[in-house]
Amino acid sequence: MNILLILHALVVVGFTLRILMRSNLSPPARLAWIVVLGVLPVAGTVVYFLFGEDEIGKTGRAARTEIFDRIRTDAAPIMGNADDLPTLIDPLYQPAFAYCGSINGFYPMAGNTAQLMADAADTRRHMIADIDAASDHVHVLFYIWLEDDTGTDLAEALMRAAQRGVTCRAMADGMGSRVMIRSKLWQRMADAGVQLAVALPLSNPVRTMLFSRIDLRNHRKITVIDGAITYCGSRNSADPEFRVKAKFAPWVDIMVRFQGPVVAQNQLLFASDWIRATGEKLDPLAIPATPSAEGFAAQVMGDGPTERHGAMPQLFSTLLANARREVTISTPYFVPDATVMDALCATAKRGVSVTLIFPMVNDSWIVAAASHSYYRRLVEAGCVIHEFTDGLLHAKTLTIDGKVSMIGSSNLDLRSFDLNYENNILLQDAELTRDIRTRQQDYISRSAPVTFADISAWPFYRVIWNNIIATIGPVL
Repeated sequence: MNILLILHALVVVGFTLRILMRSNLSPPARLAWIVVLGVLPVAGTVVYFLFGEDEIGKTGRAARTEIFDRIRTDAAPIMGNADDLPTLIDPLYQPAFAYCGSINGFYPMAGNTAQLMADAADTRRHMIADIDAASDHVHVLFYIWLEDDTGTDLAEALMRAAQRGVTCRAMADGMGSRVMIRSKLWQRMADAGVQLAVALPLSNPVRTMLFSRIDLRNHRKITVIDGAITYCGSRNSADPEFRVKAKFAPWVDIMVRFQGPVVAQNQLLFASDWIRATGEKLDPLAIPATPSAEGFAAQVMGDGPTERHGAMPQLFSTLLANARREVTISTPYFVPDATVMDALCATAKRGVSVTLIFPMVNDSWIVAAASHSYYRRLVEAGCVIHEFTDGLLHAKTLTIDGKVSMIGSSNLDLRSFDLNYENNILLQDAELTRDIRTRQQDYISRSAPVTFADISAWPFYRVIWNNIIATIGPVL
């Protein structure tokens, strides 16, 4: 028994030293892990072993560097250039676009056009029509791909395209799409000539747990057709009824159809994932996108565990710092780090109108509790909070001053900041921003405001529970 206690103590001390040695952990995250190890030493060591490390490993980082070096060499003309910022972007917002470009090397390029999809049916209709019209290639990547009407329609369209000679590549995340990957429909796509790949597969979970963590996922949603059209937003390849979590339905998403140079940048991001998953040398420039003479400036941003630590929260904070009149944000999962939380409060306190839209009912009770722990401080700072009541608001949107927008897959939570591979498009355009802002206003019209009186009326045990969950949030 004494030997077991000594061994256990050594394990706890070892993990604690590991936590203290990690320079990429924030002080709150480091403290949260130490608290978990101290309160639940047995369970805590197991949890840290499974989920404590957010590194993809030296090999993963080296592969990422090699892939992006190759992409930058082959695709320099469509990466954009920081020197063009003064001619493309309003001086007020240049710092945010410059910071965004520093993450992957994608800088704004002019000549983009876009169409905001009306709803899920409109997105599916346009996407299937575009795939049916494809003549060279179709590339798709989804975190969640279900075998429902939307998922099946997409698969059937890819099979039709492949059978008429179009090169089709389809990739899905190993966890989010695990049922689809094992399905007959997935096999039918392979038999029809669609090239398939699994991002971050779970084929060797022991190895994954030993050298990384099993919940590092590819959360991206990318569709590129003939290098001329791309879709970006929050929608997975799934019906709004979202069978796997139907009780929270409908899931309300947003999707934008883009044309112009930003298509080629999204193509490069897809190529980086495909190369990493398959080892295939993919030429992403088979059909470069043609800019429109009157289009707007936009750039792609991809984040993930192989990118610079803190890139996503720092981008959000820079965008908030650039705002002058108003900021409106929608996100289903709100568990910010100190950087983003401080930026939101500071933005509101300097007189900018800050509006936040969250779902009233969340599919994650942990996220819901953690989110609520931040409400009082946000409202006291002057932020306005609305909770969406007509389903689970899954749209990730940010608009600034009626001029700048960002949409994509990133939530305002620690998982998007540290663990997931994400994709977003940052743009400056009054017309598209107005359309997204109108959609945000529709969300607000179907929401209930959260007032200081509402928060003050919460019973003490709810406040304690929310704060407990928020305290250990960095380990979740």
